[in-house]
This record gives sequence, structure tokens and C-alpha cells, in this order.
Amino acid sequence: MIREYDVRVIPQVAACEQNLVAFLADEYGFDRRTVKSVRVLRRSIDARQRRVVVNLKVRLYINELPTDEAYEQTIYGDVSDKPAVVVVGEGPGGLFSALRLVELGLRPIVLERGKDVRERKRDLSLITKNQRVDGESNYCYGEGGAGAYSDGKLYTRSKKRGNTTKILNVFCQHGASTAILADAHPHIGTDKLPRVIENMRHTILQCGGEVHFQTKMTRLMLKDDVVVGVEAVYLPTGEQQVFKGPVILATGHSARDVYRYLADAHIELEAKGIAVGVRLEHPSALIDQIQYHSKQGRGRYLPAAEYSFVTQVEGRGVYSFCMCPGGFVIPAATDQQQIVVNGMSPSNRGGQWSNSGMVVEIRPEDVEGDDPLCMMRFQQQMEYDCWLQGNRKQTAPAQRMADFVNDRLSADLPRSSYAPGLISSPLHFWMPPAVSNRLKAGFLQFGKSSHGFLTNEALMIGVETRTSSPVRIVRDRDTLMHVHIRGLFPCGEGAGYAGGIVSAGVDGERCAEMCAKYLGVC
Repeated sequence: MIREYDVRVIPQVAACEQNLVAFLADEYGFDRRTVKSVRVLRRSIDARQRRVVVNLKVRLYINELPTDEAYEQTIYGDVSDKPAVVVVGEGPGGLFSALRLVELGLRPIVLERGKDVRERKRDLSLITKNQRVDGESNYCYGEGGAGAYSDGKLYTRSKKRGNTTKILNVFCQHGASTAILADAHPHIGTDKLPRVIENMRHTILQCGGEVHFQTKMTRLMLKDDVVVGVEAVYLPTGEQQVFKGPVILATGHSARDVYRYLADAHIELEAKGIAVGVRLEHPSALIDQIQYHSKQGRGRYLPAAEYSFVTQVEGRGVYSFCMCPGGFVIPAATDQQQIVVNGMSPSNRGGQWSNSGMVVEIRPEDVEGDDPLCMMRFQQQMEYDCWLQGNRKQTAPAQRMADFVNDRLSADLPRSSYAPGLISSPLHFWMPPAVSNRLKAGFLQFGKSSHGFLTNEALMIGVETRTSSPVRIVRDRDTLMHVHIRGLFPCGEGAGYAGGIVSAGVDGERCAEMCAKYLGVC
């Protein structure tokens, strides 16, 4: 017999399967000894009131064992002799494009300018050790894309765009915990995600696909406004290569050289709104106390607390973004002469700090210029100004939160998770007024709604600018092909059609399906 229950329980009950079964047996009047297996289908924390509770949807297997898998498996067949499709970029958009192509009976040829997810980690450590950024292997470029080392947060509001559950199931099939199918805010963890990404690559290769690392697209091959392939360069040797087939272009939100190439080639683009600001870092114990309404913080049974803030200031959104409980702030620049920060968390979210992006909405009409790259230049200028403030290294400019609101330079800075180091800087003075003034107003509102949040224990670290692509590669709504070029499928965050790992994965699958339709396969 299988029974399902929706219950609200205290954290101590939710944290222990034995306690949960005992609670359900008492509540619904059955013998707990008859329960052979328990599966949590949905889990969320309700901390709106003083008494924190956990909402659960639970499936009990009574006097029988489960015969179904905890996740749905996708069958991937041999495509070694099938028509080829070139996938440029191996972030989530490219990975899920490639896997869906295999599923549909096409052979993906994946080109990734960076290194594989393990090799890439060595270059990341050099950013801290040597204060130098490898322009082809960093927190944004390389296997897994920008999400690989920003901890794999899988929450998305884009559920109407496609099958988000399928994306989570594919992650589980490749080694992610099945907890991501139940949690309201699923998260893999930066310590576990690289192995999952490797397993996805192995599936592509085992099925007859190709993955080429350190292979950078230099030009689309066009014949009468139809893409027939790409030219690329193998970066270690400079060898020129050609790959034939229609192209799924999934280069990620930081591939500025690709945007410049497309603009120079008169391939239609448009400027897109972005959000920019800072990383805001608090002691995680303080966030736990605030969010769980208790001086004891999370206690033994609750996870590191999350928060979400949003408001409007002078007609623009001000909000928290990519919140990392128990995480740390990382240097996410993609070249020299820029400082960009991001956040990440290990799977246990056990660090002593919690951070989030605190950002302000910027629209194309808010910046100088009316060309497709005007927002990209705005990003670049902020990152360059930040680099100058950081003594032309990856030492990031920072300011205590209350000092920022009160226009004071911080005399000293608290300890921080940001490994390359910090320097006290008047962010309130040198950041664009449209950003700094709105952040101040937003912080004042957030401090009123969440007592203790606006504090000098919190640290602002500059700058957070890579929240999304500053450019949209214009495509047809029905075919997902570029509006003027057949055989070119702009995909994911870099094309301006996604905003995170899951939505990029969904868009990747959709592009693969439209490409298969274009080739007459389905």
C-alpha cells in the first residue's frame, strides 16, 4: 500500500526519518512497523512566524518496497553515425542541448573555449594566489559554465517555458542528490556539481558525440544566410579547425568577444536590461537569527537561512539575487583590468558567512548609446572602475553596509570569505549614482522589514555585474532560429533567453528540439 500525506511539522521531526514516521503513525493511526520506505516528495521551510515549521509532502510504502526509481531516467542511444549539430559552449544551455540532441538521434559536437571542469579548478586557484585572471579559464569560462562554481542553485520561476522537472531528473541521473526533486529551493553544491557535469559529458561521449575543450569559435560559416558550420581555433597550438552542421550558440553571459564578432558581422542583436550592484556578506549566524526569529539561530535541525528582498526605488527594481547561505564570495572576472564578484556555497552550506547579490535594475534607456552593445560597455566600465579601486589587482573594494548608507568610508573592514583580499573604498562615491542611491534606499527599506539586516557587521563587496546577459541575440519566437539566419539557434543565458541553470537547461532542450525539426528528424 502506498499513502501520501501533506503535513506541517517541527524541524526536529522533519530532520529525522524515524521521527517523521512516528509522527505520521500517531497522527493517522497506523503501525509504524509496517512502513518499509519513506520518500519526501516536497519540502519547504515556513519561517514567517516565530514558530518555524517544515511543510512536507511524504509518500509512505506500507508493507511493500518501492518498485519505482526516485527519479525518471532518460534513455540515450548511439548517435555516432547520425547527422551532426555543432553546440558552441558547454554551460548548462550547451550541455542540455547536447543531451537532448542525443535523445533525439542527432550527434552533438560540443566546442568549449575553456578547460574541463577539473582542470579549470587549478586556474581558479591562481586568481587568488597570483592575482591574475586567465582569459579563457576562469569562473565564467570552462566546462559547466558560470554555474559550475557558483554552487548549482536550481530554483527557477521559469516553469512555463518548459519541463523544469526533466532538467532536475537528468541531474539526478548523473549523480545529483534526489533531494533536489523535493526541495523548494534545490541546490547541488559547488563541491558536488563538478562530478555531475563530468558524468553528463561522459554520457555525450559514450553515445558517440564529441566534446572539444580549449576550442574557441572564431567565425560562423555562412552560405546564403544559412549557417553551415563554424571555424574555430584550438587554443594551445593555434590550429585552425572547421566543424560542419547547424549551430546552437550557447556561449554564456560573459562571452563579450562573441557579441563583438556578431555585431561586426551585422548579425542582429539588441541591448537587454541587466541588474548590477554588489555582493552583500553577513555572518551566517546573524542571518539565521534574523530569519528564524531566534537568538539561537538555526539550531540543530534547520539549514542555513535564506532571504529574499525586493522593492522599487525611483521606477527600478532593487533586489537580492543568487543568495548563498553559508557560502563565500568569489572573484568572477574574465580578463585583466576588471573586478567582478559572485557567490557560491558547498552542499552543506556550512560556512560562517552568507552572501547575496544586491542589485539594481538598469535598462538600455538608462545608459549612454543606443547600439546593441551599450549595456555591455556599461558593465565593462563598472568593472574597470572597480579594478582601479582595487589597486589594479583582484583585491576587491569593500565598505561596511551602514557606512555605505551614511556616506562614510569604513575605517576598517570585518573578516570576509573573499580570498584575494579587500581594500576599504567609498562605494557610495564612485559607483554610478543610479546604482548607489537606489541601493541605499533599498537597504533602508530592507532594514525596516527585517530588523538587524542593515548593520555594519555586513560587508558590501564590489561589483556584481554578471547577473545576466547585456545583449539579446534576436531569434524567431516559433522556430528559435535567428530572425535572419537559418541554422543558427541562439541559446540560453548568453543569447538573452534564460536566467539561471535550470532555465538555461530548458532553453537548451528547446533549441535542440527546434534544430531536430529544422533537420527533419522530428
